[in-house]
Amino acid sequence: MRLGLRRRLLLVVATTVTLAICALVAAFNVLLDDALMRDANTLVRTRAAAELATLQLSPGGVREAESPDSAAPTTGIWVFSGTRAIEAPHAAPSVHAAARAAAAVPFSYHEVPRADLRLYAVPVVFQGRRLGTVVAATSLAPYEDSRRTALIGSLVFAGFVLAIVAAAAWWLLSRALEPVVRMTRQAAAWSERDLDKRFSLGEPTDELTELAATLDGLLDRLASTLRHEQRFSAELSHELRTPLARVTGEAELALRRERSPEQYRAALEVVLRNARQLARTIDALVAAARHELGSAGSADAEEVASEAIDACTAVAGQRKVSLTLARPGRPIRLGLDHDLAERILQPVVENACRYGSSAVVVSVEQAGDDVAFAVEDDGPGIDPGEREAIFEPGRRGTAANGATGAGLGLALARRLARSAHGEVEALDGQAGGRFRITLPRA
Repeated sequence: MRLGLRRRLLLVVATTVTLAICALVAAFNVLLDDALMRDANTLVRTRAAAELATLQLSPGGVREAESPDSAAPTTGIWVFSGTRAIEAPHAAPSVHAAARAAAAVPFSYHEVPRADLRLYAVPVVFQGRRLGTVVAATSLAPYEDSRRTALIGSLVFAGFVLAIVAAAAWWLLSRALEPVVRMTRQAAAWSERDLDKRFSLGEPTDELTELAATLDGLLDRLASTLRHEQRFSAELSHELRTPLARVTGEAELALRRERSPEQYRAALEVVLRNARQLARTIDALVAAARHELGSAGSADAEEVASEAIDACTAVAGQRKVSLTLARPGRPIRLGLDHDLAERILQPVVENACRYGSSAVVVSVEQAGDDVAFAVEDDGPGIDPGEREAIFEPGRRGTAANGATGAGLGLALARRLARSAHGEVEALDGQAGGRFRITLPRA
């Protein structure tokens, strides 16, 4: 089963806190056990020292001081004179045996597990001679009870803390992730229905507002891309519709009635010319797609300009405009496919032929990391306020004055140029129109 982000974060928090609490509980109980054992050792040493101070010593041996209750010692003290016990509490035989064994190893602690006792032996020395041994005992039962109570209490406390931390973490994670979930659902709904909606939370001040700003930017790019593709689809349909309509119209006209071979030939030439225009457009789009996928290709800039001029020869002949190529002084290579470069340049040259009065000049030069094509004509020129408008689909400048065309060539040329990291722009000029096409150099 896949866990959501909230549950995964809660699991991480709970695991971390559990491990930390377990480590603290273990450390607490270890330290407590050590402290309790030190207290027990201190107590048994104190009892042994106190008993040692009450003994009467003589060269003849050890004698216990007289006391009212000396006949029935119950204080957990053994006094040995040599190996003979002169004082012993009431205890089981196994405890007496353990005390006698402890007397043989003074200054050491001994435990009697069955009786839950701790023993400590101190030698009795008089004038440099050991006369006997005092063995003191203390019960470990209170310390065991304290240890057990502390362990149970610490485990209960740890469980209580863990439950509180888990509940607090769940609440905090829910509150923290709720805006993210809400924004995600809104963004998903907007991307399907309305790309113009935005979160608009202002300048980023924290992680959530930064996420909102990032999503706003993403939606802006998505909307821009969608509008761009919609506009390109419209441009493409118009660009393909014109030659296709010419092919269809010319074929229908040729089939309407019998014609002479010369007339059929002329009709077929029109069909062929428009079919080639369709093929060039499709090839250019395929080349643009390959370029966007990383397959840039390479082409000779002069050859691209020559073929673009050749493609516009018919239009130039109809307008009686001369087409001239100012050849570069040395070969210049373009960093994109030949067909794509020609398809970018050809509409600009054709536009110049449509608006030029008598001459169109195409030149090529290297401009840093780019290749710059300049297309100049001696026509009426471009109004300064229309230098960007003429690149919009279907828009034509005031200088058109009845000229034919759908007003789509420049728009498609700029779109293709920008897809190849280039640009098509209209420039100021003293007279006539001037266009500059910059494309990446190989």
